Order: sequence, then structure tokens, then C-alpha cells
Amino acid sequence: MVATNQESPVKKYRADIIFIAVAILLSILVLVIITATKKDGAIAVVEIDGTVSGEYPLYIDGEFSLNGGTNILVIENGSAYLRYSECPDHTCERIGKIRFVGETIVCLPNRLTVTIKGEADGGVDIVS
Repeated sequence: MVATNQESPVKKYRADIIFIAVAILLSILVLVIITATKKDGAIAVVEIDGTVSGEYPLYIDGEFSLNGGTNILVIENGSAYLRYSECPDHTCERIGKIRFVGETIVCLPNRLTVTIKGEADGGVDIVS
């Protein structure tokens, strides 16, 4: 008679199950904290070749031609997005609407960035 020392699958993988559960709970907690601490932006800052070319308040809806007409910036309902770009891949258009402080749209072929800032008075940005 051969003695078998078999454990149930739950006991065998108990440490793995606990580790996965803790990792999932921590991921959810981090996601909730990040979502809860997002701040609505006040202005969209447009830079071309690293130089600020315009600041557009997010509370005023409008459509703005940028970079000699190669890009069209639209501000609606507190969000900003690029409606049109003359770049070959149109990745900047697919980014969609941005509205929270620190969010950015980048159009590399046109050397254009649109960044959401929290205040219009040139306050200190901790990220940069």
C-alpha cells in the first residue's frame, strides 16, 4: 500500500491566491485614489516648438486655428481636443478630450503640445 500525501488544490495554492487578492485590492485602491485626486483644469496651454503660443480658458467654448492652420483646437464644456491635424497618422486627434490638470495632447509632426493647467496666472507646476 502506497501512502499519498496529496493536498487539496486550495491548500496547495493558498499563498498564490492571497497574493493575487492583495494585488487586486491594492490596484483598485490606487485607481480610486488617482481618480479622486484629479483636478479640473482652467486653461489649455498651446506650445509650438517649445514656445507658448497661446493660452485658452476652458470655460469659453470656441474653435481655434493653430500653427498656421495645421491644427484646429476645440474647447467645449470644459474640455479641449484637436478636431483636425495635417499630420500623417492623426494620433493627436484620436487622443480625445482632455480636461484634468496635467493631461496633454502631443502632435509630433507639427511640434505642437496642448497641456491642461490649473490656473492662468503662471502658477508653479510640481510635475515639471
